[in-house]
Amino acid sequence: MTMQTTIRKKGWSRKQKRLAVIAGLAVVIALATTLVLVALRDQIVFFYSPSDVIARQVSAGTPIRLGGLVKDGSWVRDGQDNSFVVTDNVNEITARYTGILPDLFREGQGVVAEGSLGPDGQFMATNVLAKHDENYVPKEVVEALKASGEWRPEAGE
Repeated sequence: MTMQTTIRKKGWSRKQKRLAVIAGLAVVIALATTLVLVALRDQIVFFYSPSDVIARQVSAGTPIRLGGLVKDGSWVRDGQDNSFVVTDNVNEITARYTGILPDLFREGQGVVAEGSLGPDGQFMATNVLAKHDENYVPKEVVEALKASGEWRPEAGE
């Protein structure tokens, strides 16, 4: 009488190996995503208001985006050299930009400037963006204006 016995091989089956590889890749991807988000946590913000720059003590030379309103009466133009004050109606930072400003740039309007703080505390802009539409106001600007009590609903909501 012969009995057929099946001998089970020691080790993992193909299905178990495949699941282990997938689980390992998921852990590696989750770890990489976490590291990237931690490294970029300060740069994920669309822009910093002048109050945020002062509160976070942003160091000179760190590239950031500065957003707020161009203070009335602060814009000085000398050829392509421009100087203006960006305010959130609580704090102010003087910004300097060399180049042609957007057509929609004017005092009292929202602006986002890319650049970095100089050692003297002035913001050295490399790019200046002005709002593109009479009805458009970025959500962050609306929140900053509401927080400072300067929100004008006729500007759009």
